[in-house]
Amino acid sequence: MQDARVRSAAAVFVWAVVLTVLLPGLILQSHGVQLSAALALQTVVVAHTGGALARVLTAPTVRFVALGFWVFAYIWLGLAPVAMLAADAYPWPYRPGEGTALEAVAVIELGLLAYSVGTAFAARREQTRAARVGLAPPGFLERLLSRRIAPWRLLALCVLSVGLSVLVISGQPGRLGAYFTSRQAISEAGALNQGQDAFVQSLRSWSLSVPAFWALLGLLRVPRLPGGDRWLRGARWLLLPVLIALNVVVNNPISKPRFWAGMVLLTLLFTVDRLCRPRVFRLAAAGVLATLLLVFPYSDYFRYSDREGVAVVSLAEQFTANGDYDAFQQVQTGLDYARDNGFSPEGVLGPPLFMVPRSMWPEKPEDTGITLARYAGYEFHNLSAPLWIESYLWAGPFAVVVVFGLFGAAGRRVDDVRHRLRGRPGTLAALLVPAFAFYQMVFLRGSLLGIVGPLALLVTVPLLISTPTARASRMPATAMPTAPTRHASIPGTGGHP
Repeated sequence: MQDARVRSAAAVFVWAVVLTVLLPGLILQSHGVQLSAALALQTVVVAHTGGALARVLTAPTVRFVALGFWVFAYIWLGLAPVAMLAADAYPWPYRPGEGTALEAVAVIELGLLAYSVGTAFAARREQTRAARVGLAPPGFLERLLSRRIAPWRLLALCVLSVGLSVLVISGQPGRLGAYFTSRQAISEAGALNQGQDAFVQSLRSWSLSVPAFWALLGLLRVPRLPGGDRWLRGARWLLLPVLIALNVVVNNPISKPRFWAGMVLLTLLFTVDRLCRPRVFRLAAAGVLATLLLVFPYSDYFRYSDREGVAVVSLAEQFTANGDYDAFQQVQTGLDYARDNGFSPEGVLGPPLFMVPRSMWPEKPEDTGITLARYAGYEFHNLSAPLWIESYLWAGPFAVVVVFGLFGAAGRRVDDVRHRLRGRPGTLAALLVPAFAFYQMVFLRGSLLGIVGPLALLVTVPLLISTPTARASRMPATAMPTAPTRHASIPGTGGHP
């Protein structure tokens, strides 16, 4: 690793000034600042997240997972709390005490420090591994991410996705039109269909969206077969317009959450070879950051059927009034909840066992966002529960340190493995890593019980349509390609002709 030797010091300085001085300064100018200990400590969080994001935006290698983590931390837990603390204004009515606000900032910074330490530890191990190239066999993660998309499994997924969509959409009230009305219309249509509960509705929705996304992504990025692929090319040309149309229906920002629709679009973009080159990646990542700051607050226009006009307000007003930025307030609410009710170690079992029905497990942990909403007395329960407070409620600061230390180490490890496998098209390293990196913002915002289902599908589907690279070594020598494997020649996808 030679980041310090090849990274531009001038670029780091410029980005650090913009992220840690200019943008926070613009937010503070929008309100009369109310000085407090929490606001003073929050400047440390802004410096930490802004500095780390500046390093990602100037890194000589592409680091998808790091980008997703630090973008979320910088906006939702860096800039947004500055606006809330400076104005003493929050999106929801619940108001914790000043001591709770200070404690919330401390918990957030504790998690960020643990993440940075975990990242540094994994980076040091990668340096050691690089010094022993050829001596150590590939680890589990490298074997997993080196799996390649299997063309015929992919085609089976394409056919399955199209067939399932026709079956479900045709039998749903509102049919195709509901997907271009609002998320509210989709929910109401599901509620009218045979009285299904929320879990069944969610499962049905994601069983359309996730396979359709992977079918399109795989179709665009599957490598050519070594012995020729005339039949495969014909199937591609037949299925490609169908899959594009299907994704427009089931993965558009009108009927799906913005985070998911954004993940689909960004993954399709960032799996293009040209956008995975460090210089272009840095420019594109800066564009993603600007879009999240300037466009994301207004992208919820289609959530409800009854819409009001879009009022453009300052970024500071968005942070203090828009419920999309409630992460910091929810951390505070969670701290008060833990103070009154204690920790819940059994809550850690909820996300991995999310598929167990409550009829079989009456004591199954409740969604943390719903729990905190009820504690605060809200009638509206669809609130976030950031990973910081989710882990804190399990076992306090110790759980925060463990969770974020492991998460930081795993994230850096994934980025390093993707970097080593970057020259192998059609692998899970090239496809799954960007998808997880952008969905990671949903994972961090929480709550876990509400997002673990889509996450499980997001990871499982590509495993089912891929095969281990080791199988290629068992093919006859005459079938092995003599040149680097190339993508299918589909115009406009960024693949090689």
